[in-house]
Amino acid sequence: MIFAKKSEGKVVKNRLHLDVSPIDVSRDEEVERLIALGARRVDVGQGDVSWVVLADPEGNEFCVLRTLAPQPSP
Repeated sequence: MIFAKKSEGKVVKNRLHLDVSPIDVSRDEEVERLIALGARRVDVGQGDVSWVVLADPEGNEFCVLRTLAPQPSP
C-alpha cells in the first residue's frame, strides 16, 4: 500500500473502505508500520473494539484487524 498526498481535500464519505489483516506481524506492529508510512489514528466513534481505525493522508479511513499470523501453541 502506498500513501500519496493530493491537493484536493476530502469532501464526501469514502466510496471504498479497506480492512487490513496482517499475515506476518501483530495488529499493533502493522499499525505502527502504517503510521510510519503516513497513516494516522482516527476516532470515528468506534469505542473499545478489537480493530484500529486509521486514515491515509487524504483522510480515507481503513481498519487494521486482528493478525492472521500463526500463533504459537500454549
